[in-house]
Amino acid sequence: MSFISILFALLLEQARPLGQLNPVHNTNRGWVRWIIRNFDAGKTHHGWLTWSLAVIVPSVLACGVHWLLVWSLGWVAAVVWNIAVLYVTLGFRQFSHHFTLIRDALYAGDEALARQKLAEWMRMDASELPRSEIVRHVIEYSALSAHRHVFGVLAWYSVLAALGLGPAGAVFYRIAEYVGRYVNRPLLPTSTGVSNALQVIATRAWFLTDWVPVRLTALGFAFVGSFEEAVDSWRQYAARYPGDNDGVVLAATAGAINVQLGEPEQGGEGPTPQAVHLRAFVGLVWRTVVMWMVILVLLSLARLLG
Repeated sequence: MSFISILFALLLEQARPLGQLNPVHNTNRGWVRWIIRNFDAGKTHHGWLTWSLAVIVPSVLACGVHWLLVWSLGWVAAVVWNIAVLYVTLGFRQFSHHFTLIRDALYAGDEALARQKLAEWMRMDASELPRSEIVRHVIEYSALSAHRHVFGVLAWYSVLAALGLGPAGAVFYRIAEYVGRYVNRPLLPTSTGVSNALQVIATRAWFLTDWVPVRLTALGFAFVGSFEEAVDSWRQYAARYPGDNDGVVLAATAGAINVQLGEPEQGGEGPTPQAVHLRAFVGLVWRTVVMWMVILVLLSLARLLG
């Protein structure tokens, strides 16, 4: 069931991608903000209560609907529910249009447009970036987005679905990521503040949630890219920065496609990023998707034959 649900969700997402301001994501944002506004009272136990309500309650609800459909309407209805949940939590098109616009601008030689689109995507000042830095930022942000929107969701969904928890893993991962990002956002004058206790708890919870998926993504990139270079880059980075999950993904990406990523002081090695590396990165991501889909097929066959 996991393979079928993931396959159809990816196909549906490619055919009809969700808009950035779709009702499901708006509801999720509203839910998280409401929980934080009403339960974050500043103490450590308030922080754990707030995080648990924001992340675990929707995950349990997704699991409950899954089993309710299994018991009342059968497995076909449950598969449809899984596809629907994965459709809103999993997918390339939630970030790839930014990548495509910048890539096309670079290929056309319009660096001004590429800088503009990069600034809109990453909410940064890109007006003075040279071409190689534009490419570096695009690859880095796209690698992290691919991990968070695709491979991390795949990891959590597949494991919990195998344990009979339906799509709870996909919901858990995506909301945990959003809460971790939300509590560390720059505050606007009109924004509701977040306590230090909740910031620490949500950041730590996200680190632990993403620890295994990050390494599975890095391993996948290594298998379908330059294995020795990816593993060596990953190992060196992890030794210097043991508490940085995102850096593991970027280090493996850099080694897999043989390009320099990260700031110079972080010791990145490899050729200076060029537009050709964008094509190499796209190939790396799609090969990794195919590899994990094949693994899911083999696991499904093993369960059927066993």
